[in-house]
Amino acid sequence: MKRLVILALLLTGATCAMAQEDPPVDCANAMTQADMNQCAYEDFEKADKELNAVYKQALKSQEEADRQAAEIGPDYVGAVKALKKAQRAWIDYRDGHCDGVGYEAVGGSMQGMLISGCQATMTTARTKELRELIQGMGN
Repeated sequence: MKRLVILALLLTGATCAMAQEDPPVDCANAMTQADMNQCAYEDFEKADKELNAVYKQALKSQEEADRQAAEIGPDYVGAVKALKKAQRAWIDYRDGHCDGVGYEAVGGSMQGMLISGCQATMTTARTKELRELIQGMGN
């Protein structure tokens, strides 16, 4: 019985220790591959968040373009549909392309970093394209 109590206490302590969060990674000074992977993923998450915000703005600009085009006639409406189609295709392309980039280190510890880094770079470039689309619409 005493052993069971000790075992339970040890397991509880181990569970509490595992529940503690790791300290944040200093991405400016990342040294381990795990930290570099984490930082690359965080870069991608940040870029993706910005992309989503700009995409919403682009949708609004395309909705306005469709409203204006509707005045000419219903055959001229389709800016929102085109943007959504392009965005879906772009996401598929980005993910496939970046998975391919990851094969440079297939099975290795840096594969995730390569994929996330590629996704961050491509996402930042797409965000720029969407901003240019918005500006081109006069918004």
